[in-house]
Amino acid sequence: RLPFHPTPAYASSRGLVGAEMTISERFYVFALLAITAVIPWRKVVPGVSPFVSLFGLAGFGAAASVMNFVLLTAAASSDNSGLYSTSRMMYGLALDGQAPSRFRKLSSNNVPRNALVASCLLLLSGITFLYTSDSIMQAFALVTTVAALLFLFTWSLIVVCYIVYRRKRPQLHEESIYKMPGGVPMCWVVLAFFTISLVILTLDPTTRIAVLITPIWFAFIGSMYFVHHRHEQRKEALR
Repeated sequence: RLPFHPTPAYASSRGLVGAEMTISERFYVFALLAITAVIPWRKVVPGVSPFVSLFGLAGFGAAASVMNFVLLTAAASSDNSGLYSTSRMMYGLALDGQAPSRFRKLSSNNVPRNALVASCLLLLSGITFLYTSDSIMQAFALVTTVAALLFLFTWSLIVVCYIVYRRKRPQLHEESIYKMPGGVPMCWVVLAFFTISLVILTLDPTTRIAVLITPIWFAFIGSMYFVHHRHEQRKEALR
């Protein structure tokens, strides 16, 4: 019997489904089921980790120390992946002429050193939230809310682009091997869910501040784009 060699399209579709099921089931759904099976959601105390409460009820006294170690490890891993991706994106933008040319420089180990240093400095600037906020939890809420808003904005653009793609290129969608489950109706469900999430973020005073501040970041990014666009137009005119 000849060995099975999956095509790139088959491998990509199976990989997407496998990754979605692994992340959603093992690391999120099962964890929430384990917590809610022991601790009613009405009795969850804000500021106290439900995982620590769960392990405490199970007789594991060192739960707080273990969870702190797990959280620190997860935070370090998240920072590492964020620095890696951000520095490479800055390097790619510099190669395309959309970022300062100094970010193109590589170290002797082919690492975008200048982009990595800039990413670290931007990350360290987040310390200002700790000193300008009333508490660590408030600073954490502000940062995570801004990240959530950027997530909603990015994925809303992706979903809208998919709707436009289905409308303008229906033949390409019919030829596609791996189609989006639910199609266009599911896109509208996702957009409705994003809208409800945005409304919920405006109900809490802490997250409402982040909702009001985030448009300033969009205005800054938009202005930088127009400045770059005008600069490119002037360069083309001089050639």
